[in-house]
Amino acid sequence: MSALLIVIIVVAVILLIGLVFGAMRGRRAAAQKREERRLVRRREEAAGEHRQVAEARTGAAAEAEHRARVAGAIAERERAEARLHEERARAHEMGLADDELMRDGRTERDTGAEGYERGAVTQEEAPIRRGDPDDGER
Repeated sequence: MSALLIVIIVVAVILLIGLVFGAMRGRRAAAQKREERRLVRRREEAAGEHRQVAEARTGAAAEAEHRARVAGAIAERERAEARLHEERARAHEMGLADDELMRDGRTERDTGAEGYERGAVTQEEAPIRRGDPDDGER
């Protein structure tokens, strides 16, 4: 009987050791699953944050591109105006815009009292140009 008692004790100890290792393995598996779930959640959060930053930067880049296009258009307009003035300068140098100068001179003389004050109109012409009732009496 003592042999049977020893066998029962040995079997009980082996079963106890098996249960302890089984419980430890179950805990380890449960802990590993928790860590996997936590890692998946952290991955999703990180991906969401990066997507938000990417969207914000994409919007900022689109806005910067728009500002650059506007600035380019303004620069092109300034270049065109500079070319226009350069061409006008060449035309004046070559004497091709004399009619424009003559027209500008006539408009200064035709301004009436303002022209009289500047000396572009004689005293006799001033009342005629203003439409005074004494038009032709001088």
